[in-house]
Amino acid sequence: MPITLPNDLPAFDILSNEGVMVMSPGRAAMQDIRPLRIGLLNLMPKKIQTENQFARLIGATPLQIDFQLIRMSDHESRNTAADHLQSFYRTFREVEATGEKFDGLIITGAPIEHLPFDQVTYWDELTRVFEWTQSHVHSTFGVCWGGMAMAWHFNGLKKHPLDHKAFGCFRHRNLAPASPYLRGFSDDVLVPVSRWTEVRQDEVDAAPGLRTLIASDQVGPCLLEDAGRRALYVFNHFEYDSTTLKDEYDRDVVAGKEINVPVNYYPDDDPRLAPTNRWRSHAHLLYGNWINEIYQTTYYDMAKIGGE
Repeated sequence: MPITLPNDLPAFDILSNEGVMVMSPGRAAMQDIRPLRIGLLNLMPKKIQTENQFARLIGATPLQIDFQLIRMSDHESRNTAADHLQSFYRTFREVEATGEKFDGLIITGAPIEHLPFDQVTYWDELTRVFEWTQSHVHSTFGVCWGGMAMAWHFNGLKKHPLDHKAFGCFRHRNLAPASPYLRGFSDDVLVPVSRWTEVRQDEVDAAPGLRTLIASDQVGPCLLEDAGRRALYVFNHFEYDSTTLKDEYDRDVVAGKEINVPVNYYPDDDPRLAPTNRWRSHAHLLYGNWINEIYQTTYYDMAKIGGE
């Protein structure tokens, strides 16, 4: 089954051309099916790129997905056209006012790692989002900074600055092969990483209710489960396109910033060569497993969501 997207959203044509099944809202309404309602709270500056990345992953399952785009209410994006935001996004304030509920919500990362959480301009509203998920969302997936922010808010898990950027593709260990979120995962997983901060395994272990599912000896915990909050926190980037790390590297080189060649990404670590995507299959597995687990456990009557 397809993912439901507005016909004029850029992701509609991009994913259609890739072979992803997409459907217009009008056609979806003709089917006698309750689609899974999945929201994307997009905190990234390049919103269209991020929409495409996550729509590609959650649209690859056999289930019909009603994909809803959400943004912060008072934060102005300088990298996405205002008419795109006006046409395809609702503010969290608007969503909150309707009382509507969601089967799943993805909260993206944001390029603000250097700031303490409470110095982020929209932190007060974001903490409202976190609390709102407990009564209005069946399962929440926090990604990179979004995951760190959730883990700090709910579990007091600190983010620690690194003395150099964790940048590249790093080997990770599957620590919970019986987890429904890791069905089909290899024992050894390559995951793109791009961050200036980390959470530490000993502090994860000391935080009640958190369980590490995937971790790396080099860059620490990657995927945590917070079962009591019906949440997953992933600190690395399964959703990245093949060239996302290249684009970040090239951008910093052009800007004259000090940046290392991303680890284990280019063939022979040579940035003149085209990078090879070696994480795509695990990205689809992870988000497909998340969608499947939502489908298996959510309520048909959405009014019951949040009463777990």
